[in-house]
Amino acid sequence: MPLVVFCGLPYSGKSRRAEELRVALAAEGCAVYVVDDAEVLGAEDATVYGDSAREKALRGALRAAVERRLSRHEVVILDSLNYIKGFRYELYCLARAARTPLCLVYCVRPGGLSGGPRVAGADESASRNVSVSWRPRAEEGGRPLAAGTGVLGEPQAVDSVISGRAQAEVPKELEREETRTPDFPALVTSEFEKSAEHVSGAFYPPELLEALALRFEAPDSRNRWDRPLFTLVGLEEPLPLSEIRAALFENRAPPPHQSTQSQPLASGTFLHQLDQVTSQVLAGLMEAQKSAVPGDLLKLSGTTEHLRFTRPLTMAELSRLRRQFISYTKMHPNNENLPQLANMFLQYLSQSLH
Repeated sequence: MPLVVFCGLPYSGKSRRAEELRVALAAEGCAVYVVDDAEVLGAEDATVYGDSAREKALRGALRAAVERRLSRHEVVILDSLNYIKGFRYELYCLARAARTPLCLVYCVRPGGLSGGPRVAGADESASRNVSVSWRPRAEEGGRPLAAGTGVLGEPQAVDSVISGRAQAEVPKELEREETRTPDFPALVTSEFEKSAEHVSGAFYPPELLEALALRFEAPDSRNRWDRPLFTLVGLEEPLPLSEIRAALFENRAPPPHQSTQSQPLASGTFLHQLDQVTSQVLAGLMEAQKSAVPGDLLKLSGTTEHLRFTRPLTMAELSRLRRQFISYTKMHPNNENLPQLANMFLQYLSQSLH
């Protein structure tokens, strides 16, 4: 079943959105399992993100929990920060190995993303870290945005909001004006944090919030491991259940990579037969070239492939090519190739000698 990865900074509403999605999918009869920091951390607190060694262990535990639960019987929701694109790529590889679809839900705190990443509008610089969302950018509710205001309803001059400190940088007139704006209902920062903390049960010190904001790597739908991407701003924006459902149950799973595929089963006598067939081919070629002249086709019994004779071949040269062919064939053993081993070896010799 599919994997849903939630991404975002603390107090962005990830846990509440994950619970909302779990309830909606469970109401439709889907078996849903949620993997979150609280389950993995246990007695530890959120300051684990301030220690690189402990955070690395946390990511490993989260990845292992997801890998254990990925199956064809239930939907797995990962509720964590997931702010490192390398870790999101590892989750993408897990889904690809399990041959199951994946989608990313990016939760954004109203008033801006804590740190550099933003949900970029069409008029913003291309150098910014862009997160492509399914929702319209230029308008909200059918009405254009106010001049000098970003898509999140914040002044463009304010670059970050860290634990509510950037609100002091906004003039009081703008705060009152945003409060009266019907397009973007103002949410008091403290109330939003209380709501998010009520669900996650984690407390992040201001210094840690600032550090996480600087380390945050915003998802980008141009990356295959970040799509399909759904961006949600605040808690009042409705969850796009129909789009998420289509991404999970109607999309194809990522194509399996060679490194994630199981090797085909081979009989215990495969290597013995490979060695025997190649030895017989070499013996037949050494015998056939005794009466051949340059330009003749060397034909062996039981094969459909032929080798054009252009010069005398030594046993040392043929033995070296035989060892190479055996090394390549051992990497992909397959019982279906047994009847064609002699023809495959002749093709390899023909390409290597000419």
